[in-house]
Amino acid sequence: MMEQPIFSTRAHVFQIDPNTKKNWVPTSKHAVTVSYFYDSTRNVYRIISLDGSKAIINSTITPNMTFTKTSQKFGQWADSRANTVYGLGFSSEHHLSKFAEKFQEFKEAARLAKEKSQEKMELTSTPSQESAGGDLQSPLTPESINGTDDERTPDVTQNSEPRAEPTQNALSFSHSSAISKHWEAELATLKGNNAKLTAALLESTANVKQWKQQLAAYQEEAERLHKRVTELECVSSQANAVHTHKTELNQTIQELEETLKVKEEEIERLKQEIDNARELQEQRDSLTQKLQEVEIRNKDLEGQLSDLEQRLEKSQNEQEAFRNNLKTLLEILDGKIFELTELRDNLAKLLECS
Repeated sequence: MMEQPIFSTRAHVFQIDPNTKKNWVPTSKHAVTVSYFYDSTRNVYRIISLDGSKAIINSTITPNMTFTKTSQKFGQWADSRANTVYGLGFSSEHHLSKFAEKFQEFKEAARLAKEKSQEKMELTSTPSQESAGGDLQSPLTPESINGTDDERTPDVTQNSEPRAEPTQNALSFSHSSAISKHWEAELATLKGNNAKLTAALLESTANVKQWKQQLAAYQEEAERLHKRVTELECVSSQANAVHTHKTELNQTIQELEETLKVKEEEIERLKQEIDNARELQEQRDSLTQKLQEVEIRNKDLEGQLSDLEQRLEKSQNEQEAFRNNLKTLLEILDGKIFELTELRDNLAKLLECS
């Protein structure tokens, strides 16, 4: 390829909303590789980023461009040719500063290249229409940029407010609901941690495969060097040269062995991280099961509470009917008492007359 990457980093990619010109629209679901490319045949610098096989950034650096840091981990620049504004979210301020330094460096290099091109055109007195600098496109393949995927998990919590009843079952239902909320929060936290560990596990697995290939290559190189040392030792007429070469080869072998040792330690560390991720997965499954049990218990308590409410309502209806009957009896009794009173008065009058 005539166009080669000269600096790479990882960031979340955004573009300005073409409608509002205010809001940022993410163009990648996860952090992707963002690279500076230099095309020696066209003498131009470009910023390129791929998400799978799709180019989400393809911006040619011109002398009038400016990279602006809008926060500790976010920067942006405007591309008039693409008629958009690109934004990058980095994992740390150091990565943002490094990217900004490279942007300024390649912007200055683009300016010098443009001035040299103009000087050459003036010396040769050849007309040119390229003083504004065209956006020269070069083909890209997904293999030119390496990256791994990261994931995210949303959190969901439910709020339930049971009716307060002066019974033991209602108190148990309220307590169980609080426990359920606690376990749901714990489960949501574990889901987020599990997503991060899963992403790290995928990236670590890819690195392990790559390092295993490097280890195999180093081992083959070490075997080849050992054979070469043996062959040189058999040549007696070149003893001094063989000795010098043997020393160099031994140093190379020692360096390769040290590299192998470092890679093996890294593999052991990654295996430990994989085991930790599995333990967290088991804890997540256990908490999920406990949450399901709590939900089942809540349903049982809700059923008991509903039954108590029905019984209470029935009892209230019976009491209301009893009160109505008692009221009717009292009215009848009042009528009878009134009649007895009249009868007593009449009897008293008869006795007085007799």
